[in-house]
Amino acid sequence: MILFASAGWLPFSAKHVIIFNKLVTRATLVLHCRNKGEDKGVFSLGPGDSFDFRFRVNLRKTTVYTCSFDWPNNTATFDIFRADRDDNPKSKVGVCSECIWSIYEPAPCRDRRDGGQPYCFPWAS
Repeated sequence: MILFASAGWLPFSAKHVIIFNKLVTRATLVLHCRNKGEDKGVFSLGPGDSFDFRFRVNLRKTTVYTCSFDWPNNTATFDIFRADRDDNPKSKVGVCSECIWSIYEPAPCRDRRDGGQPYCFPWAS
């Protein structure tokens, strides 16, 4: 059985999700992240603050963590980690072992390790 994966995309690969509050309005961001079996809790992030968590991708590679984000006059939801997007070498955004997200009002964006243009996605709601 494979327990560790240096390439980042094998079964049980370790993941580290980091979420930064980059709201242009400098508002406090309240987030709540969970998957089917685990609730990470509710956290309040000031401007520039971050929240992070670690986990391993399941054997079937169906791991999904969904977060709700609240800031003044707004509520949005987004799958902050999806194995089919973030742990798939064939996805347009590639595999991340350390998945760094910047949360902006118009969109959540996954930062690129090479410093290139981040990958931004539409809010789910």
